[in-house]
Amino acid sequence: MKFRTSIIAAALSAVASIAVAEDFPAGSVDYVIPFGPGGESDITARFQQPFFEKLYGQQLVVSYKPGGGGAVGWSQLNSMAGDGSVIMGINLPHIVIKPQQGDVGFKTEDVTAVYMFHYTPDAIVVKADSDFKSLQDLIDHAKANPKQVIFSGSGKGTANHLAQVQFDALAGIETTYVAFKGTGAAVAALLGNQVKAEWGYTTVGAKQGDKVRMLAVAMEERHPAFPDVPTFRELGFDLVSGAYRGVAVPNSASEETRKQVSDAIAAINADPDFQKQMLDGGFALLDVGYGDSMNAFLTEKAEGYIGAAKAAGIIE
Repeated sequence: MKFRTSIIAAALSAVASIAVAEDFPAGSVDYVIPFGPGGESDITARFQQPFFEKLYGQQLVVSYKPGGGGAVGWSQLNSMAGDGSVIMGINLPHIVIKPQQGDVGFKTEDVTAVYMFHYTPDAIVVKADSDFKSLQDLIDHAKANPKQVIFSGSGKGTANHLAQVQFDALAGIETTYVAFKGTGAAVAALLGNQVKAEWGYTTVGAKQGDKVRMLAVAMEERHPAFPDVPTFRELGFDLVSGAYRGVAVPNSASEETRKQVSDAIAAINADPDFQKQMLDGGFALLDVGYGDSMNAFLTEKAEGYIGAAKAAGIIE
């Protein structure tokens, strides 16, 4: 997987050096999730907790600061302690798109991202009894019936929405996207026959099992939990996308602290038990650490998100 080989090797070698660091963590670490409990940012933070404790003998204490699609939390991040005692969850595309929509209390460059550890890949999901047996079936129907293929998705300007815009352009089709309040509501609309398909995530496939069929996943390689589901790239569409999640620190954090937090999340990601838990849940692992690789990753993603958001009329 992109970025993964070199950084995992570094993460494995870093575990021993992290363990002897005397200044991080000095005590428990407050892990602020800028969304409410129960979402995927919360779920994956909870996955990380026992592994953090195993590595450091300290607690990773999850708390919540929801509001504004993450904006409330991110607007307060830089007023928090920069000594490594506070980290905050971040989400792409939100940290890119939100500031483009107006004054939300923070700008993308205000967010000091130190590690991106996973993403939930976008996927086209249909009910198990759908007439769409393949992605090509859906494309053919959409071409013959412009705007009549109606998708549910988790909100406006989200990874799902931007994927729909990008895929329509790639496939030369016009579909209709209906924004629901979260993945749960989008799934309910699909299962309740309110829509023909869903722009969802691989996590939907993991959770819903035999109730649904995934037609394609927006990954570079097939997801290990769904070996029979092709990637969009395999089918001729250059689409790798999803909701990317990681952690940030206040901008007052020293370079040393930024690197220590980055290495800590890398060490968790390198644990085989953590990897299995994530993959079984339908998540995809990602390893982008603090420094040049992070800057390149964010720049690449921002360009794609902004282009899609403009095409969708979400931003000017």
